[in-house]
Amino acid sequence: MMALPIPDGGHISHAKKALNGTAGAVHGLKVRYFEYDEKELNIDVDKSIKRIRRMIKKGKAVTLFMFGASVFPFPHPVKDFRDIADEMGAFISYDGAHVAGLIAGGFFQDPLREGADVLSMSTHKTLPGPQGGLLVSWEKYSDRIKKAVFPGLTSNHHLNSVAGKAIAFAEMLKYGKEYASQIIANAKALGQALYEEGFKVLAEHKGFTESHTILIDVSGTPLKNGRACEEALESANIIVNRNLLPWDIREGRNYLAPGGIRLGTSEVTKIGMKESDMKEIASLMKRVVIGQDDPSTVGRDVEAFRQSFKKVKYCFESRADAYEYFDIE
Repeated sequence: MMALPIPDGGHISHAKKALNGTAGAVHGLKVRYFEYDEKELNIDVDKSIKRIRRMIKKGKAVTLFMFGASVFPFPHPVKDFRDIADEMGAFISYDGAHVAGLIAGGFFQDPLREGADVLSMSTHKTLPGPQGGLLVSWEKYSDRIKKAVFPGLTSNHHLNSVAGKAIAFAEMLKYGKEYASQIIANAKALGQALYEEGFKVLAEHKGFTESHTILIDVSGTPLKNGRACEEALESANIIVNRNLLPWDIREGRNYLAPGGIRLGTSEVTKIGMKESDMKEIASLMKRVVIGQDDPSTVGRDVEAFRQSFKKVKYCFESRADAYEYFDIE
């Protein structure tokens, strides 16, 4: 199986047995890695294909190509690997967990028509429904997929989740294009705003991102690592997550205190924020990470800022405020 390593954005489910990854530890797959272009934040096609050719010569043909990632700012070059996959009789799978809503909205990329055999996804990220999973594939694989899912992986479905997903999908049919477009516009605006505030936002030469995700190197800030930034920002009511950078392992860092943080704009978009609001978010983050202001003080300002965003958008009308709690008697 060819996939991305974790520091380059790969998900733990794609990882080797030695890392307790699902692919290696559960399914017994021998995982090999794509070559990665650290500047472009994407798979290096030419170097990867050369590596695959070397593997073929050694009798180690690839049977599965896994695209998709946890850090997924730019579309993966699926179509560039279709010919070599056909040559070896290999399957192409695309993990669209993070970008499913963008794909549904008609943005980012179209994995199946670019050559993927199957598209897997979460139903609770940029596709904003109840937690769950979804597979989309071609009719020729339907029987094999159904048998693998039941009884191999699942024993039943949850009707309450089915109903919730139906509503989420109906909302995406009506509002998905507008929602996905605004997510990406906000991510680009947030990347630019943070860059102008002095953060080292990766892929500046490419507009920072083509998805909901941006990646920031915080190793040069006063807080020095992603964990310290994550914790300080959380104390200020700003939720991000620490994240390995492609070069972190090489430079002696690890996932406990990596060099980066990862941000996503799907939730702030869902409550109605636009590009201009990303400047305020960047300013608040700068006060904590670079200015080292008291997080509790910044947190009060975050709460005040949030008062202008009380309704969930891109969905059917509701009288309730966003995150409103109800007493059940």
